[in-house]
Formats: sequence, structure tokens, C-alpha cells
Amino acid sequence: MPGLAGRMSTVVKAKISKLLDRAEDPAETLDYSYNKQLELLQNVKKGLADVVTSKKRMQLQSKSLEQNVVKLDTQARQAVAAGREDLARAALERKQVIQTELQGLDQQVAELEQQQEQLTENEKKLRAKIEAFRTKKEVVKAQYSAAEAQVRISEAATGVGEQMADVGLAMQRAVDKTENMRARASAVDELEKAGTFEDITQLGQGGGDDEIDRQLKELTSSGAVDDELAKIKSEVGSGPAPQALESGEEQGSQEQAR
Repeated sequence: MPGLAGRMSTVVKAKISKLLDRAEDPAETLDYSYNKQLELLQNVKKGLADVVTSKKRMQLQSKSLEQNVVKLDTQARQAVAAGREDLARAALERKQVIQTELQGLDQQVAELEQQQEQLTENEKKLRAKIEAFRTKKEVVKAQYSAAEAQVRISEAATGVGEQMADVGLAMQRAVDKTENMRARASAVDELEKAGTFEDITQLGQGGGDDEIDRQLKELTSSGAVDDELAKIKSEVGSGPAPQALESGEEQGSQEQAR
């Protein structure tokens, strides 16, 4: 599924790019770029030093060969004066070889001098470019720092920043809790004044009953006594009760006397 794979790749790259954009600090990026340019300048200087060193080495070698040429020329003249043409010819042959080497060295020295001039020019241009970049870098860093500070101040003043938004939410929650607690305290106080809540220390005791409760209890108790009295009267009757009670008492006295 090339289409799906391509889409997933695009999404992943977009996410990574967004994360990198958030993590990227312009000041750090500019400093890193400046340091890399300084490294490049150091490499150019090192290359220039290597070229100059090679040129100096060849110049010393060329000077030594030139001295050999003068020496061989003198020896050839002395050999001719001594009638040793063979020696003179050998000296001249060596002189010719050395002169050929000198020509090659001179050409190489000239090339190295050209490279030195080119590297020197490049080093000057690169140095100027880096210096201009350093100045621009510091300006951009200062502008970014100022803009960042301005954004933070503006966000703090308007309350649109993430931190200020969190502070605002925390403050709102604290205010809501405070208002709820005040409302609850006010409600409890109002119910307590209205007598809605009973005193838990008086539960189960008579002192906790109000006047209406006492009157209701007295009325209930009096009605129960009247009902029980009426029931007894209906069972035993109203006349014989005293005689029965008296007979019972006399019989009990006689039994005690026996």
C-alpha cells in the first residue's frame, strides 16, 4: 500500500518537524552556525600554512640545487684548465640534470605561491563574512530575546500564556471553593437558627422535648390509663368489688392467726 505508507511517512515527518521547531532555540542555532564557520576558517588557515610550508621547503631545496650548479660549473672549468675534458663533461652533465630539477622546482614554487595567494584571498573573504555573520547573529539574538520577553510580558498582562492560564484556573477554582464553603456555612447557620437541627447531647433525654412533645405525651398517657380503667370496670362490675376485696382481707388475717 504505497499510498498509505507515503501518507504515514508524511505525518511522521510533520510531527518530527513540529517537535524540532518547538525544541529549536534560534540563539543556539546561530551560535552553532557561527562556530561551524570558525572551524571552516581554521581549516582554511591550516591549509594556507601547509601550502606556505611546502613552498618554503621547495625554495630551500631550490637554493641548495643552485649552489650545486655553481659548484659543478666551477669544477667543470677547473677540469678544462687541467686538461681533463672527461671530468669537465661529467660535471656539466650533472649541472644540466640539476638545472632541469631547478626548473621543475621553480614551477612548483610558482604554483604554490598562486595557491597561497588564492587561499589568502579566500581567508580574508571568509573572515569578513564570519565577522559580518557574528555581528548579525548578535543583533538577531538580541532581537529574539527582546521579542521573547515582550511576548512573555504581554501574555502575563493579558493572561493568554500557558502559565498564566494555569494560574487563572487555579485562582478560579479557589474562588469557587471559597464561595461554596461560604454558602454552606451560611446555610448551616440559617438552619441552626431555625431549629432544624436537634441538639445531639439532648437526644433520648426528657430535657430535649419541647412543650408540644410533653403535652402530646401527657395526653397519650392519660388516654391509656382511662382505657385500662374502663376495661377493669367492665370485667368486675361496679358493686361487688369492695366486698370481695374485704372478704379476701379477713380470710387472709385468719390464716395468719392460725
